[in-house]
Amino acid sequence: MSTDLEIARAATLLPIARIAARAGIPADALEPFGRTKAKVGFDFIRSVQDRPDGALVLVTGISPTPAGEGKTTTTIGLGDALNALGRRTMICLREPSLGPCFGVKGGATGGGRAQVAPMDEINLHFTGDFHAITAANNLLAAMVDNHIYWGNALGIDPRRVTWRRALDSNDRALRNVVIGLGDGANGAAREDGFDITVASEVMAVFCLARDLDDLQERLGRIVVATRRDGSMVTARDLKAHGAMAALLRDALQPNLVQTLEGSPALVHGGPFANIAHGCNSLQATRLGRKLADIVVTEAGFGADLGGEKFFDIKCRVEGIAPSCAVVVATMRALKMHGGLARAELGREDVAAVRRGVANLSRHVENVGKFGVPVLVALNRFSADTDAEIDCVQTALERLGTRAYLCTHWGEGSAGAMQLAAAVARQVDAGAADFRMLYPDDMPLAEKLRTIAREIYRATDIALPAAVAKKLAGWERAGFGHVPVCVAKTQYSFSADPTLLGAPDGHVLPVRDVRLSAGAGFVVAICGDVMTMPGLPRPPAAERIGLGADGLIDGLF
Repeated sequence: MSTDLEIARAATLLPIARIAARAGIPADALEPFGRTKAKVGFDFIRSVQDRPDGALVLVTGISPTPAGEGKTTTTIGLGDALNALGRRTMICLREPSLGPCFGVKGGATGGGRAQVAPMDEINLHFTGDFHAITAANNLLAAMVDNHIYWGNALGIDPRRVTWRRALDSNDRALRNVVIGLGDGANGAAREDGFDITVASEVMAVFCLARDLDDLQERLGRIVVATRRDGSMVTARDLKAHGAMAALLRDALQPNLVQTLEGSPALVHGGPFANIAHGCNSLQATRLGRKLADIVVTEAGFGADLGGEKFFDIKCRVEGIAPSCAVVVATMRALKMHGGLARAELGREDVAAVRRGVANLSRHVENVGKFGVPVLVALNRFSADTDAEIDCVQTALERLGTRAYLCTHWGEGSAGAMQLAAAVARQVDAGAADFRMLYPDDMPLAEKLRTIAREIYRATDIALPAAVAKKLAGWERAGFGHVPVCVAKTQYSFSADPTLLGAPDGHVLPVRDVRLSAGAGFVVAICGDVMTMPGLPRPPAAERIGLGADGLIDGLF
């Protein structure tokens, strides 16, 4: 069986100008990065803003497992299939982070015959967007310490500097560091730390900015520290936001690439969903909806994380309403949620499927709470049996939906035609009655409690006094209206990654909260989740290298 990389290399990619023409983008609106990828210029983006918006379809998934679900692959296969049906469709995806590429799972550009390409270039550096975000983040960090060194006119309390440095790699040794060691010329020694770039507030600002003016304004609102009297110090106070925006100007232009079947795809921005808001850039989504009748986008990890944040953060910021949602699962993943070990997933076990389908059912129920029609994509493996499939269909029928069997990994668009036809019917029906999970004026702690109870099915949250004090202080400072972005393990509805299936009755432990004033939300860090991941044993990086022909081997 061919690998994803071998399949991608065997494909003949079209010049990016031809893909742009299919999407209605003129060649002079492109800033090419080689032959097969380009950025779309701001002048063209502004020229299409008065066009009507296309429908928006969200692809999300069940709680992820090592068995794999194929959410990005399904997003791409569905987009290809909708185009094959004659529905003018744009795919909008996040950019891959180098952390997972060299860490656990390798690349993040789909798989099999449902990929965006060139997959090796997209996975490694792409157009440099993440490097620009990293640079902007660390420029602000340097300007904080420089201001303190040169007299601290703003009165920053060095013990209360909250702005952390960033790096787009998994490096647990950088989670907590001490800077300024040596003599006084190196600045004052203090504790600091690194977040992975995709968890940084600059990434969130980048992905929620409507345009360059909004980008610079949001960057200026970033809170970097507090004074001894508790008042906040911002990037604007440091006069850092203009230079940060300058670093990000070119990066904010969406990236255009193609699928292996020639569908246009905008791949732009990439916040993690377990520690950030998990959606591609608003710039790409807005442009896609102006150019296509249907935009298929994804939100990271399960519907309890990326899906909820897509609805409650991204849709709230932009005032958009999706037409329907697709929840992705595999029989292997359902069996794992049903208690089977990975080595046993290839054999029929209807009882394990019956236990595991509780996870899928809960995600379907949760998406339904937002008033969005839900379909299920069941990525089929050759070992899946009719009895197992019937078990899933029976469970979903009780929820008023059904699973569509998909084989786009091996067959491309032809393997997702039934799913595409069902999605098209939902879009045409206009049956969505979209609503948020909570109102803007609900207190921050109650917003967090609502997510925990309604989505995670917890009985309550555990909110330490110091954390509650932070929330109350931010409400007094005028931030009570913002949404909450939960950072927790992606593997369970609870904060315990070992509790698979559909646990309930647990308590969500809130370890800390961070104010992302520029992004416009509060991050609640729950359980043991880390904003700087570590590498596994062994990391994917050990399998990656250059072949004799100079091509990259071992990537995904």
